[in-house]
Amino acid sequence: MTYRFLRCTGLILTIVLLTACGRSGNGEAPTPAVAPAATAQSAPAPKDHPRLRVQTLDGKDWDLAQQRGKWVLVNYWATWCGPCLQEMPELSAMAAMRQHLVVIGLAYDETEPAELRAFLAQHPVTYPIARVSVYSPPEDFGVPRTLPTSWLIGPDGRIVRKYSSQVTARMLDDDIAAHGGPKAG
Repeated sequence: MTYRFLRCTGLILTIVLLTACGRSGNGEAPTPAVAPAATAQSAPAPKDHPRLRVQTLDGKDWDLAQQRGKWVLVNYWATWCGPCLQEMPELSAMAAMRQHLVVIGLAYDETEPAELRAFLAQHPVTYPIARVSVYSPPEDFGVPRTLPTSWLIGPDGRIVRKYSSQVTARMLDDDIAAHGGPKAG
């Protein structure tokens, strides 16, 4: 009886550890749990003014500090994430139509750059995309718990909101206006 109890306990601990590590038993990345609607919440800033320096797929350097004076949406996404793909056209339209808003897409995906470029040829966006490693994501933004995950950064460089699921133009417009930015329309 004791041996059976220890075996069951060991099995349960193994399952819990595999789940906590974010991997399924076959080594593939799990599909993240995504809420049906985006959850906007006040975000505790990892730093007063988070830093983000990345190289975009087109080889350009992109620096969050150089975006001061504009609203910025930092958006984690992945090629295998359905809700990410659903929000991309709306984010792309906003990036093109809102002079005060800059969007940066962070491909949180181990897809090779050439494959990512081919994917984006099928799912084009108007904003820059950078590939970030799932093993060492940008320090000030860390590992997302779900995808998509986005942060709205104010013109002063401070985090205004964190969204833990899809973001809509209306949500962004409302949050920007609520924090002193221009109103849509």
